[in-house]
Amino acid sequence: MLVRALLVLMIVLNAGAAAWWIARDPTPPPAPVEPPPGVARLQLVSERAASPVSAAATPAPAPTAPVASQAATADAATPPQCFSLGPFATRAAADAALAKVRPLAQRAAVRTPVTQAPARGWRVVMPPQASTAEAEALVARITAAGFSDLLVVREGAQANSIALGLYRNEDGARSRAQALNAAGFAAQVEPIDGEATGPLWLEVRADAALPPARAQSVAGANQHRPLDCASVR
Repeated sequence: MLVRALLVLMIVLNAGAAAWWIARDPTPPPAPVEPPPGVARLQLVSERAASPVSAAATPAPAPTAPVASQAATADAATPPQCFSLGPFATRAAADAALAKVRPLAQRAAVRTPVTQAPARGWRVVMPPQASTAEAEALVARITAAGFSDLLVVREGAQANSIALGLYRNEDGARSRAQALNAAGFAAQVEPIDGEATGPLWLEVRADAALPPARAQSVAGANQHRPLDCASVR
């Protein structure tokens, strides 16, 4: 009888404990502990995998145009400048200055004064070649074609040009040039100017970066004057 009573008591106690466990309030989760300032919070591997990657979400900056390309475009858009250098008292002085300025310029030439004496004669020439070696090779070809009385100009503004003869009258010079042209050589006829009654000037077209004062110094000129590039041929 006593054993039965104990069994009943144990059953009642177990049933009460089970009912209490089911009816109790759930234990609230612990509050997250914030780390000290400046210390990163630890993350579980599962949290890191679930979080979006900020680096991938950040769009890449748009590429910018190369600075060198922009500079080249600006240089190409910069127009040239034109100016005159002088005055020079003689053609020889102007030609010497022209030879010095040519390497600095896009184009340079002696401006012939409006008033000058009649031509003193005529010459047959071929324009300057790229080098002395090329000029000498051209002389050899002209000589092989049966022409004589020619030479390579070695110095001055017309260095490496081919002198093919001097004539007192224009008809003789043109006859010589026509014979050379018929043989396949680009000979030209030019007047030998008389002494000019006015000073000579150099007309120069150059990059905008070239200071006119520098060109004046190189040429040994006393002045430089601005020119309209449309008038420089």
